[in-house]
Parts: sequence; C-alpha cells; structure tokens
Amino acid sequence: MPKAAAPGASPLGGAPAPPGIGTAWPEIKGFLETSFIDWRGAIAAVVFLPGCNLACPFCHNHQLVHSPQVYQSLEPARVLDRLRTFAGWVDGVVVSGGEPTLHPGLADLCQAIREAGFRVKLDSNGLKPEVLEDLAERGVIDMVAMDLKAPLNDLAYRRAAGRPVDLSAIRRSVDFLIHSGLDHEFRSTIWPAWHGAAELKEMARELKGCQVWTLQALNPRNAWRPEELGPGAPYSAEELARLQAAIADPARRSF
Repeated sequence: MPKAAAPGASPLGGAPAPPGIGTAWPEIKGFLETSFIDWRGAIAAVVFLPGCNLACPFCHNHQLVHSPQVYQSLEPARVLDRLRTFAGWVDGVVVSGGEPTLHPGLADLCQAIREAGFRVKLDSNGLKPEVLEDLAERGVIDMVAMDLKAPLNDLAYRRAAGRPVDLSAIRRSVDFLIHSGLDHEFRSTIWPAWHGAAELKEMARELKGCQVWTLQALNPRNAWRPEELGPGAPYSAEELARLQAAIADPARRSF
C-alpha cells in the first residue's frame, strides 16, 4: 500500500527536547496524526525519519532523503504526548522515512511508542537486516513492511534503487521476515518498462511463503527523477489488479 507523503507543517512545534528527554531518539521530521492506508486493517499515526541509503528515481518522499532540513524537527516527547491523546482511536504507529533503520536510536523510539500503548509498524528497504533482527528480538516492533524494488540481480536492483545495492542484505531480510513469525508485508512499486510479468515472477520466487505481497503502480508525476524512468505510462488499475491476482497473491503463504 502506498505510504502517505511526509507532511510539511506540524502543530507540534520544533523546539529541542529538554536535557535528558528523548536525547537518544532519532530526529523526527514529520508526524501524520491519522492514516487509513499505511497499516492494513488498522488506523495508524505515522512518524517520518530523515535520510536514506538508496536514491530510488521514483521516490515520492525524496525531500526527506536529499534535503531533510526543509522539514522542521519535532520534539519526540511532544509527539508522544500528542499520540497519547489518540488512545482508543489509533491502533498503532508507523515509523517511516526515509529509511528508519539508519538511526541508532530507533529501538528506543519504538520502545517509547509501545510504552505509550501503541503497536509499532516499521517501513524499511531491508538493507540493514541486522537492525530488523535486533528490533524483533527486543520485541519493540509488531509488523514490518519491506519494499522489494526489483528482481534480485545487480542491474535491475541498481536501476530501481538509484545506486549499487548489497543483494545479500536484501535476501537476508526477506528470509528473516518470511521465517521469523513476525507480521510482515512486502511492497513493490512497479513500472511497465522495469517490471513485466517475467520480472515479477522472479520476484515472486524470492517471496514465496510471505504473508502479503502488494503491488502498487509507479506514478511518474510524483517521482524524484522521472527522466530516469524512460518513456511509458503507469500500469492501469485493471492491469495492476490482474498482476496482483496472477503473480503476487500466489506467492503468499497458504494458511
């Protein structure tokens, strides 16, 4: 499912946290109080963390990657205070980005959210499997949504990710999520010139046995560098539904 775009202004203000409060937590650059699309079957709030280790041409939150300073930094303690007012309405909090696993204080932030009474879903590109494994072992995340960009070969993944990628890290994250027992979803943003039926079938083989694999159509109007996509038009809703039913859904685990 598509992630919500990072918000601009926030009612919380951006004053630094008082000494000793949230000092180990990552910088928060956006806070969306309510989302119906970022956690399947749940009402969620979303926090956005800056920076990314990829440069996907189709990224729609690209300002969080290349110029996060345009967003006001939010005080984590005030974000948590605001979240507590949603108890009984919001089911959980999505920690998104950017790429959250780049931040050393991620586990502390997830723990603080859980202690405030909310479940935690993490959005990730899977390039830091050791972080996913550590968060799961600590018990501070309830679900992971991982993006799978392309078939796992160097050329295809480099094109989709905007830079060379350690495919062994991607494979380790995929294998961990499928076999860990942790709730998870894989997501792929697809473009006809890059993701035809043959490419999607390659990806399906990697994801065999997953809980959910969701395809979403790339929208070049929101892309960071649309010129790198080449000519073409996005998949139509009908085409996307056909590929979802024919290729993505059969990769799911049989219950």
